[in-house]
Amino acid sequence: MFGEIKEFLKNTILSRLFILLAVIVVLFFILIRRLFVLQIIHGEEYLNNFTLTIKKEITLNAARGNIYDRNGKLLAYNEMAYSVTIEDNYESSAQKNASLNRTILNTVRIIEDHGDEVINDFNILLNADGAYEYTIQGTRLQRFLADIYGYKDINDLSIREKNSTPAEVIEYLCSTDKYGIGEYEYTKDGKKNFVPGKGLTPEEIIKVLRVRYSMSMTSYQKYLATVIADDVSEETVAAVMENKPDLQGVDISEKLLRRYSDSRYMAHILGYVGNASVEDLEELKDSDHDYTITDTVGKAGVEKTMEEYLQGTKGKDVVFTDNVGKILETSTHIDPVAGNDVYLSIDADLQRAVYNMLEQKLAGILVSKIVNMKEYDNSVVKASLMMIPVDDVYFALINNNVIDIKRFESPNVHTYEKEVLDAFKQKQASVLDYLKDELLNTATPYKDLPVEYQVYESYIVQHLNSSNLGVIISSEVDKEDPMYIAWAIDETISLKEYLNYCLSKNWVDITKFNKSDQYADTGEVYEKLVGYILNELRNDNAFSKKMYKYMIRDNMITGRQICMILFEQNVIYATSREKNDVESGARTPYDFIINKIANIEITPAQLALDPCSGSCVIMNMEGEVLSLVTYPGFDANRLTNTIDSEYYSRLMSDLASPMYNNATQQMTAPGSTFKMISAITGLEEGVINIGETIRCDGKYVIESLDVEKTCWAYPAAHGHLDVTHAIENSCNSFFYEVGYRLATNLMTTKYNEKQGLDHLRIYADQFGLTEKTGIEMEENEPKFSDTLPIDSAIGQGSHNYTTIGLARYANTIANGGICYNLTLLSKITESNGKLIKTVKPGLRNIVDIQGSTWHAVKSGMRLVALKTKSLKDLDIPVAGKTGTAQSSRSRTNHALFLGYAPYEDPEISLAIRIAYGYTSANAASLASDVFKYYFKLEDEDSLLSGVASTNTTEVIED
Repeated sequence: MFGEIKEFLKNTILSRLFILLAVIVVLFFILIRRLFVLQIIHGEEYLNNFTLTIKKEITLNAARGNIYDRNGKLLAYNEMAYSVTIEDNYESSAQKNASLNRTILNTVRIIEDHGDEVINDFNILLNADGAYEYTIQGTRLQRFLADIYGYKDINDLSIREKNSTPAEVIEYLCSTDKYGIGEYEYTKDGKKNFVPGKGLTPEEIIKVLRVRYSMSMTSYQKYLATVIADDVSEETVAAVMENKPDLQGVDISEKLLRRYSDSRYMAHILGYVGNASVEDLEELKDSDHDYTITDTVGKAGVEKTMEEYLQGTKGKDVVFTDNVGKILETSTHIDPVAGNDVYLSIDADLQRAVYNMLEQKLAGILVSKIVNMKEYDNSVVKASLMMIPVDDVYFALINNNVIDIKRFESPNVHTYEKEVLDAFKQKQASVLDYLKDELLNTATPYKDLPVEYQVYESYIVQHLNSSNLGVIISSEVDKEDPMYIAWAIDETISLKEYLNYCLSKNWVDITKFNKSDQYADTGEVYEKLVGYILNELRNDNAFSKKMYKYMIRDNMITGRQICMILFEQNVIYATSREKNDVESGARTPYDFIINKIANIEITPAQLALDPCSGSCVIMNMEGEVLSLVTYPGFDANRLTNTIDSEYYSRLMSDLASPMYNNATQQMTAPGSTFKMISAITGLEEGVINIGETIRCDGKYVIESLDVEKTCWAYPAAHGHLDVTHAIENSCNSFFYEVGYRLATNLMTTKYNEKQGLDHLRIYADQFGLTEKTGIEMEENEPKFSDTLPIDSAIGQGSHNYTTIGLARYANTIANGGICYNLTLLSKITESNGKLIKTVKPGLRNIVDIQGSTWHAVKSGMRLVALKTKSLKDLDIPVAGKTGTAQSSRSRTNHALFLGYAPYEDPEISLAIRIAYGYTSANAASLASDVFKYYFKLEDEDSLLSGVASTNTTEVIED
């Protein structure tokens, strides 16, 4: 009995202690809340006698290391700038979302009212049609959607979530389940409903969402501010500070921002930086640096590959603050340590010069190829003689967004913009009526449609499949289904039949266009789908462009109107007289447009016609990369720090592909530049000998293999040639025979394709053509041909190499057989200049071949230069090899050149590729300009004139 009483008392005392403790905690928080209220109402005097201290650890970010060229020119550096930030110090309540959203929106308006821009790095933007659109795709998009829906793993996404359209994501994020961006409204029966997005423009929704999403990504870390705008003016700073009492959590901070010199020329090499993503943190998990989601890391180029060196070491302050954030005491301070500086092997001045000469060359080719015709039948001429009708140029200006067709509908529309818009409205009504009839009634089989309407219907299916619409669920479509084959391959059914079949097979997500909960039969659903399609097409920019193409063809839009719109949209600038001449007809649109291209007021990149891209890699004899040029470039300053999603989206949709590194990623057949490998293989394997000749009759026939090929010179022929003169004349027949002999052991064994390829591969490997070069940037794996040794011996087959890979091959020939693993680096130092290490290209291998083989091959390359118009009269002896690589029957050939100079004692070697450059003579002509610049054989101002270079009249079709 006594024990039970004792246990009862013990439990009662403990219970009361717990209750007492709970009461104390509640009273404490009530007191703190009351103190905050008193402070807000009466000022800080109410807190003078009561101070709550909070311990904070503040991270001090270190300056990122600088990047310099080989001569010490500053290429990447840091600059202090003001940023507008917001911290989530809002109390949890029913009003939190509304208060926070209102603060963000008011802050955005203050920033923009003072001429600054908010950060625009959200993965959804408004496209030219005013519709929401993803800026990412593939795995990155799935990772983004997983973050949106709260999953750690993308595999946890439901099918519906995986196929969410941008508009659906926006609606979800605006809902009260997430950020509550919108307003309440009352229904007729008095119910209160929340309407996502109500009260804000689509642009404002994106801007508020971007901040809320960024805040949510770091919500697990206390006292961490989210940046709303970077690099703001002092006027914006003053305005924010003035309104700070009404902008809870908003503050101004100083921040180091990354800047780039010569950005357009160096963007692919330097790369850019940005906030660390989940994927970045995973890659950097073994780093010596302590990375968090808010850190700035390299995203591309040298910034990424040299992250460990460039990243500084953080410092920290441990401080005590009062309840309003005022620092009372600093207990610990550790200074940050700046990152290391990186020096490149690149010569920035040479890089800039070669980029500009390449642009001038591309412009010169275009000027020589554009003809004053509406159409040109390129199917009946050789690739080198293909031409560009001027109507293609007019359309290119619309197709690649040089002319902004959305501006035609602005309130301040100009005269010629309105003329074209009126014509477009007529065309659009006609096209949509035709398509509506096809989809509901006529149902013409695809192959029987006019070509124009085949283009339109193909686009409809493509658009319905896109991630931005997701109407046709691509993953559900059975590509082996007979009806799919009838549509996509045989083209024997109509679009109406195909779409109805897709509905019957549940390949269509009807919730995308049928929002009603009421039952609808298949016919009703199909009619809703047709209405949805027509409405989408009515507002779709890409579809509009397809109609503009046919409007130009049919003279519904004239060249004069296109030229005048260039003036109206300030794409180009001209005197009043020049405008009047075009408007009055005193100057033809063709003459005007050619002049603008020749003066590079309209660039090859803007037109995105063939050719619009190219690359050039220059190396010295120590294997150092002096220049790695890819055209076109982009402004890395628009992508660094926090990415400008709108600019990034424009780059990704640019038909000239400026984000693509043509020097390290573009791959084509090497064409005749491969013939040195075939010559070396043939000589070293003994299937040909020095001095031995092989006869070229223009045709090459092996009856036993049913092989009949022609030399590029056909119907002419080269006659008897030894290996040196076979290189000089780039004789296909000679090297076909080498390939055949390698596959038959000099015709002593049965033809063995693998054997022939294996021989070629051994020597290609010695010149580095079977693996990546090791350069510190994204580089595609080379593809050595795995078929047809006869074709492969002339650089066709399935060979595919990058320009940087061909540059190493050329360098190995020039230096007499030393094949290097390449690097962009020269040295690394501490920020105070103390040397950490020197970086040199590594020795990959030494080519071990006979001296007579070297002599035969190099002599042949010297003879190539001596018979090439642009090279033969240079004041310095050059050796090289041209190459023309076939691409497709509908497009012209790629132009290549490999070479080095001086011939007897080389200083530099180079590789040039002009994609769709018509003839290798164009690549050789650019090489001539590069040699002139490097060896100072011609005045720099003459070489870098800023206008289209005079196009060579020589045609080399090897």
